[in-house]
Amino acid sequence: MLMTNAIPLTQATTDASAGWTPASWKQREALQQPLYEDAAELDRAIGQLAALPPLVTSWEVLALKQALAEAQEGQRFLLQGGDCAESFADCSSPIISNRLKVLLQMSLVLVHGLQKPVLRVGRFAGQYAKPRSTDTETRDGVTLPSFRGDLVNSPEFTPQARRADPQRLIQAHAHSALTMNFVRALIDGGFADLHHPEYWDLAWVEHSPLAAEYRRMVTAIGDSLRFMETLAGPIAGFSKVDFFTSHEALLLHYEEAVTRQVPRHHGWFNLSTHFPWIGMRTAALDGAHVEYFRGIRNPIAVKVGPSVTPDQLLPLIEALNPDDEPGRLTLIHRMGNGPIGRALPPLLDAVKREGRRVLWVADPMHGNTETTSNGYKTRRFDNIRGELDQAFDIHAAAGTRLGGVHLELTGEDVTECMGGARDLSEADLDRAYKSMVDPRLNYEQSLELAMLIVRKSVGTPKA
Repeated sequence: MLMTNAIPLTQATTDASAGWTPASWKQREALQQPLYEDAAELDRAIGQLAALPPLVTSWEVLALKQALAEAQEGQRFLLQGGDCAESFADCSSPIISNRLKVLLQMSLVLVHGLQKPVLRVGRFAGQYAKPRSTDTETRDGVTLPSFRGDLVNSPEFTPQARRADPQRLIQAHAHSALTMNFVRALIDGGFADLHHPEYWDLAWVEHSPLAAEYRRMVTAIGDSLRFMETLAGPIAGFSKVDFFTSHEALLLHYEEAVTRQVPRHHGWFNLSTHFPWIGMRTAALDGAHVEYFRGIRNPIAVKVGPSVTPDQLLPLIEALNPDDEPGRLTLIHRMGNGPIGRALPPLLDAVKREGRRVLWVADPMHGNTETTSNGYKTRRFDNIRGELDQAFDIHAAAGTRLGGVHLELTGEDVTECMGGARDLSEADLDRAYKSMVDPRLNYEQSLELAMLIVRKSVGTPKA
């Protein structure tokens, strides 16, 4: 649901009832933040950013929260996917449209197989910052700040490129706006029309091993649609889809500047995205990110890793959703194919025992990253599929529901993850490895995973 016009803004005032403002995070320890050399330059950039129009509206945000509440009840399935880290250079029509095509094709597979609406959330139009393991990088005796994504600096290993540049905050907003505007135009123009799924085809996958199965599915859906319209006439709603955006709200100076109050709604909204999330490295209960997130009205998510215990998770849930509001909180578990069997069940049991209302989502990507002998970061499709298979089984055994997936993927013909329909090997990574940070599923692997989700879901008892 990407709307064209933004709500007029009012001057921000302190929300005294909660004792919270968008700047409250500054009273806490803020991890994964870049070091800006010139505070005055940063303040000027933040002021300029705060005066720019919002990228989303409060009514879109609240519509997504309602849809996520329905997903919590098993009435929808969440498909959240996109780049590990966007780059300004990839803000182009072919890359954006191919990314959208993949998500639409995956959602068509899921709708057809699961027989329920699919909630589409793109991991883009703002995913310009990435957490790093260390603040600096050393090459040949030279130490420079780490590359933290285009929101902060550049990947080239020079002092000027690695300098944290406040003007990139403005550039990120502009590139996000361009991306969202193009996605809106495509969807409003009928790009997602179920009468014409051929619009979604990607030329380079014409001979994909999965192409024939997908086209049979499209034909079956088309036949059903024509049959219904023969009986009842044209059916509204098949020419457009609801579509939302998300990103990891990592750089808090940026997020504070785009957090606004709006007429006719109480509280504060992050109006740079519909669905921000907290990464695993910044989810400390007493940290700055949790402090920021507790005050915004957006639906929010938290990444949950294998080291998290029930005693850590339950207070975090209480801090972020004290009123147990439907649709407010999504927990995205990213455990790894090995640890998930040990780490996930205690969390499910604890949350269920406390009766807390959350949407459980599986991220089978981040816990399965490895480095090959030739230096590439990659993921094995078998491990991704294995973690997802286990997630469905573990939820079924616990009497809980896996309500969605969170994936890093692209519509480009990349070779970054091994395995899948073409059985990509370590030797294939050289051919088309394009990611700046983490390896992504290509189109074939993404579509194959969607088909596997359907097969697993249909055969798994529902909670």
